[in-house]
Amino acid sequence: MKTPRNITVERAFGPPVEEQPIELVERKGTGHPDTICDSIMEAVCVDLCGYYQQHFGHICHHNIDKGLLVAGRSIPKAGGGLILEPMKLIFGDRATYSCNGELVPVGDIAEMAARRWLKTNLRFVDPDEHLIIQNEIKPGSPELIDAFKRKVIGANDTSVGVGYAPLSDTELLVLAVEQHLNSPALKKRFPEVGEDIKIMGYRLHEHLTLTVAIAFVDRFISDPAHYFERKAALHQELQNFIENRKHQLDSVTIEINTLDDPARGEGGMYLSVLGTSAEGGDCGQVGRGNRVNGLIAFNRPQTLEAAAGKNPVNHVGKIYNVLSHQIAGTIHRELRGVQAVVVSLCSQIGKPVDRPMVASAQITPEQNTDFEELKQQAAAIIDRELDNIETFCQNLAAGKFPVC
Repeated sequence: MKTPRNITVERAFGPPVEEQPIELVERKGTGHPDTICDSIMEAVCVDLCGYYQQHFGHICHHNIDKGLLVAGRSIPKAGGGLILEPMKLIFGDRATYSCNGELVPVGDIAEMAARRWLKTNLRFVDPDEHLIIQNEIKPGSPELIDAFKRKVIGANDTSVGVGYAPLSDTELLVLAVEQHLNSPALKKRFPEVGEDIKIMGYRLHEHLTLTVAIAFVDRFISDPAHYFERKAALHQELQNFIENRKHQLDSVTIEINTLDDPARGEGGMYLSVLGTSAEGGDCGQVGRGNRVNGLIAFNRPQTLEAAAGKNPVNHVGKIYNVLSHQIAGTIHRELRGVQAVVVSLCSQIGKPVDRPMVASAQITPEQNTDFEELKQQAAAIIDRELDNIETFCQNLAAGKFPVC
């Protein structure tokens, strides 16, 4: 029997983002303290899912979406500075510590996941030397643990996930520039570029300004003159990168480390010892960084839910936010005549996650499109994707969808 679902499709109100006069888009890069927190907690979640499935045949209750990265203390200096005090990573929230009489080494799993992520993604952070880990993950409540033993696991909350497609030129450029700056190829030519990168894109009509903050690694900088020389070379690199990408913008301005002041010597440079501001100046917290599509897009509908670390079985704060983007992307790719689409999924606590209280799409159609036919086709895609939500959740549990 076909699952009955409340699916609505309507015409979007207002102009799409590309036609609005002002657009603001932010991305926090790999080494930003907030991104570090999100990424590590998601890595812990994926490893816990794998352990639970391997040992018990199913994913047990857990949520690892509360975490804090406490900044250490450092003295950056041209030629190489010092780390005075390590960073501290505090794991929080809940997990299943025993199932079927077998203990689960939650703390060990979490620590190994954190150290592996740091070694893989931050070149100069030695997790054994530069990080203290404090495990505050506690066992879950009996009711939440029992919910995972039921035949049908219901949504854990009444909440909304929202996604959209396609990405605008501004969004695509902000994402691409950060990924380029943190690519192995660029690090080989510009080893001084640290992983802590933050980009703000401001588009006014057809002109885009990218304000880029980059933590330069001090061991590769000999003096202030060398710093500003390398900064100028990097500026030219980014200009060339953008010029070689397809976009509809008239012009793009790039501004790097705008707090710099050549007159202040070493005090006028953005230097770091390890390539991240978490070493001495900036703490990080789960949920304060990028949304699940890797961006903070201020012209777009978005949720305050922190997806990273949430369980992928019934936590709609994770499932619906990632799935809504996937559905929006599918509608835009598969259906002719869709200029833009926003998909919202609203859960009702306790109800099956494949039956949201409402699944809604707002579509901006292209001219001369049969909207009634488009509505039926979009509704069919939403229905199909919800039919396949179990497979989607398994892929989410395996870490196949990035969440930051």
